[in-house]
Amino acid sequence: MTSSSGASRRQTFILGLCAAVVLICFAYANHFENSFHFDDTHTVQENPFIRDLHNIPKFFTDPSTFSTLPPNRSYRPLVTTSLAIDYWLGHGLHPLWFHITTFCWFLTQLGLMFTLFRATLRNEWLALFGTAIYGVHPAIAETVNYVIQRSDIYSTLGVVAGLAIYAQWPGVRHYGLYLLPVAAGIFSKPPAIVFPALLFTWIWFFEEGNPRKAAIRTLPSAALCGALAWFTAAMNPASYVTGATSPFLYRITQPFILLGYFRKFFIPTGLSADTDQVPFTDFNNDAFIGFIFVLAIACFIWWCAFGAGKARKELRPVAFGLFWFLAASAPTSWIALAEVENDHRMYFPFVGLTFAACQAGALVWGRRAISPPVTAAACVAILAVLTAGTRERNRIWHDDDSLWLDVTLKSPKNGRGLMNYGLTRMAKADYAGALDYFNRALIYNPNYYILEINLGIAYGAINRPADAETHFARAIALAPGEVSPRFFYARWLSWMGRNPEAATQLRTAVQLNPDYLDARYLLMQTDATLGDAAGLRTAAQETLARFPNDATAASWLARSANLQPVPVATPGVRTPEGYLTDSLGYFRAGQFQECVDAAKQAIRLRPDYAEAWNNVGACYNNLNQWDLGIQAELKAIQIKPDFQLAKNNLAFAQQSKAKTGSAGR
Repeated sequence: MTSSSGASRRQTFILGLCAAVVLICFAYANHFENSFHFDDTHTVQENPFIRDLHNIPKFFTDPSTFSTLPPNRSYRPLVTTSLAIDYWLGHGLHPLWFHITTFCWFLTQLGLMFTLFRATLRNEWLALFGTAIYGVHPAIAETVNYVIQRSDIYSTLGVVAGLAIYAQWPGVRHYGLYLLPVAAGIFSKPPAIVFPALLFTWIWFFEEGNPRKAAIRTLPSAALCGALAWFTAAMNPASYVTGATSPFLYRITQPFILLGYFRKFFIPTGLSADTDQVPFTDFNNDAFIGFIFVLAIACFIWWCAFGAGKARKELRPVAFGLFWFLAASAPTSWIALAEVENDHRMYFPFVGLTFAACQAGALVWGRRAISPPVTAAACVAILAVLTAGTRERNRIWHDDDSLWLDVTLKSPKNGRGLMNYGLTRMAKADYAGALDYFNRALIYNPNYYILEINLGIAYGAINRPADAETHFARAIALAPGEVSPRFFYARWLSWMGRNPEAATQLRTAVQLNPDYLDARYLLMQTDATLGDAAGLRTAAQETLARFPNDATAASWLARSANLQPVPVATPGVRTPEGYLTDSLGYFRAGQFQECVDAAKQAIRLRPDYAEAWNNVGACYNNLNQWDLGIQAELKAIQIKPDFQLAKNNLAFAQQSKAKTGSAGR
C-alpha cells in the first residue's frame, strides 16, 4: 500500500513537472519570430566577425570582435561564439535561430535551478513552483527576448550550474567540476564573479554553520573568480567605456533602483526596454529611501539567518535568497554604467528573490492549514497571470514599432526612445511623423549625434538639402571619432550625386573604424559609380585582407578589372542610389507598384544594379506576380552570385508559385 502510494505521488509530480515545462514553452511560444533590437545592431546585425566560423579563435584573443562600436567592445568570447554559430545555422541573420539557442539555454538554466532549489529546500513541489514562477515571470522576458542579452542568461546559468553541481553531487566536489560552468559564465558577462560570495553563504547557512570553515571551502572558487576577473578586465580594450558621467551620482541612485526591481518582482508592471530614469543630482529623498530599503533587507537577512530562534533553519533559505538578490545586483550597482536602470539586470538577482519569496510564501501559507486543492488553485492562478504578462511582453518585443511605442508611452522623457520610435515612422515613409518624434527627442537629448544623423536623413528624404547637410555636419562635429555620422552623410551625398565628396567621407570612415563593413561596401559602390577602378580595387583588397571570406568584397574586386570610367554625376541630378532609396521607402510603405517603378529607374541608369533588381523581385512577390519576381531575382543573382537576400526572395517566389500552381495575378 505504501509502495503504491509512493508511486502515485511520483506520477503526480511527473505530471506537474511536464505541465510546468509545457507552460513555460507556451509562455514563450509567441517570441521566436521577434526581431533584433537596440544593441543587437552593433553586436549582431552589423558585426562582420560573426559571419565566419573561422573567427571563433579570434573571439578569445581580440575583444574588438564583440561589437562594431569601439566604446561597447568588451571581452565576452562565449557570447560572440554562440552568435557566430547561430548565424551559421540560420545561413544569415534570421532571428529564429538566435531565439531558439537562447531559449534552449534558458530551459537548461531552469532545469539546474530546479536541481538547486530541490537540493536546498528539500521540497520538490516548492522547488518546481519556484522554477515555474521564474520561468514565466514577465521581467525575465526582457532578457529572453533581447538577443545580445543572452550574456545575462549565460552568466546566470554558469552560477546556477556551479551551485547546483556543488549542492547535488557533493562526491565530485574535490574534482572542481563545479567551477567549470562558473568560468564559462565569467567569459560571458562579469557579474558571475560573485559566485564565491554565494557559495560561501550557501555552505555557511546549509552545511557548515561555521563561517571560517565555509570560507576555507570557498577558497578555490575565490581564487579562480579573482584570476578570471583580472584577466577579463585586462582583455577589455582601451576604447571600452562604461558610460556614466558621474560614478558617485550613479551609485547613490542604485539603492532606489533596487527598490524598483524588488517591487517589479511582486508587481511586474511598468516594464520598459529603455527607461527614462536618470541619476540623482544629489542625495535626495528617493536616494535616502533607497538606502533605507537596502539596510532593511540586510537587517532582515541577518535576523532570518541568526536571530529567528527556533525558526532559524526554516528562514535561512529566505536569508540566502535575499542575499543572492543583493549580491547579484552588486556588480551593476557599483560599476557606473551609461543607464542607471535596465530591466534585463533583474534576470540574475531574481533567481535569489524567487528562492526567498517561495520559501517565505510556503511558511506563511503552511501555517494557515489551507487544503491542497485551494493551494494548487492559487499556484495555478499566479502562474496563469504571470504567463499572460510574459506573452504580452513577447508581443511588445515583436518589432521596433511595438517595442519603441511601448517605451515612449512608459518613458515619455526618454529622448532615445522617442528617436527610435521616430525611426519606425521614417521606415514607413512617414517623414512628418518621424520629424515630430525627432524634435521631441531633441528636448531631452540636445547633443545626441545619432539623433542629428536621423534628422539629416529625414530632411534629406523630404528634399530639404540645406537642413539635411546642417544636421549631418553637426553629427560629425558632436562625434568626430565615430564612423556612423560620416557613413550616413556619405550615403546622402551619393544620393545627391555628390559622389567624390561621398568617397572622401567614406575613406575617413573606414580609417576611423575598419570593421564597419557598411562603409566599406558603400565606398566600393561609390568608386564603381565614379569609374575609379584603382580605388575600387584598393578598397576591395583592403576589405579582403581584414575579412578574407567576404563575398561582397571579392565580387567588387572581380568587377574592378573590367570597370570603365563614367562621367561624374552632376550635383542635384538623380542617381541610381537615390532611386533605390525611393524604392525602399515605397516598399516599406506597402506601395509596391511605385517601388517597382523607382527601382526600374535605378536600373535604367545602372543596368547591373543587383540591389535594384532584388527590389523589383521583392515587390512583384508582394503583388503575387511570381514569374516576374523570379525573373528579377534571377537577374540580381546573375549580377551578384553571393546575394543572399535575392536568393531568399527567389526561393520564396518559387515556393509560393508551387503552392498556388500559377504564375500569379
